[in-house]
Amino acid sequence: MKPYAINLLNSLVLIILGSWAYFMSETPSVTALIPVLAGIILLIITPGFKKGSKALAHTAVILTFMIILGLIKPLTGAIGRTNVAGIIRVLMMMITSLTALIIFIKSFIDARKGSVVK
Repeated sequence: MKPYAINLLNSLVLIILGSWAYFMSETPSVTALIPVLAGIILLIITPGFKKGSKALAHTAVILTFMIILGLIKPLTGAIGRTNVAGIIRVLMMMITSLTALIIFIKSFIDARKGSVVK
């Protein structure tokens, strides 16, 4: 999968599942919107990422990594509450973010190998 395509997929998953978590909660917290905001930022930078902007690619990597770390606490909270839907939502966001991160890093490595003069 192309890095920009997984970035697009990840951004949509973050927006949709983050919104679902916020609006379906009996006591919504504004912190539940953090993945939504990150997803919106990732969505906005996708066209530039697709055009090959290294700065936007690195921005996507950093933001995606931060989201993975930031989702650890919501996951432990959902597990503690035995909230199966919450666990599934957070795991899905983490899995797509981790997949995106792996693809980003692989593309950086491939680009670096391609630019090395032999």
